[in-house]
Amino acid sequence: MIRFMSDAYASVMDPEVNPLRRLPRMVRFQLMTTLAMMWSIIFCFWLGAVQLIGPIWFVHAILLVGVFLTAAIFRDVSEQRPVSYDMLFKDERDGCARYDDVWGG
Repeated sequence: MIRFMSDAYASVMDPEVNPLRRLPRMVRFQLMTTLAMMWSIIFCFWLGAVQLIGPIWFVHAILLVGVFLTAAIFRDVSEQRPVSYDMLFKDERDGCARYDDVWGG
């Protein structure tokens, strides 16, 4: 049971294990930060609405939207081919830098 919990935690929280591992580090950091902020807001709403039964339905809907948004981001990233930042700037024909002359001189 502890192994299952540890693996489940790592599959979402560890950027070296979750589907975001295929992205460049800076993009991974930005997405993980955005997801962390989203989940913080969701849990703040949830904790604030625990005392009232009416908004509980709304909070559950927000929780489900967060779960599905996270799953959609993970699914989209895992279906993409690995991206190398260096390959974005190489010409596919000869392997040289694509933008070596920025000023057109």
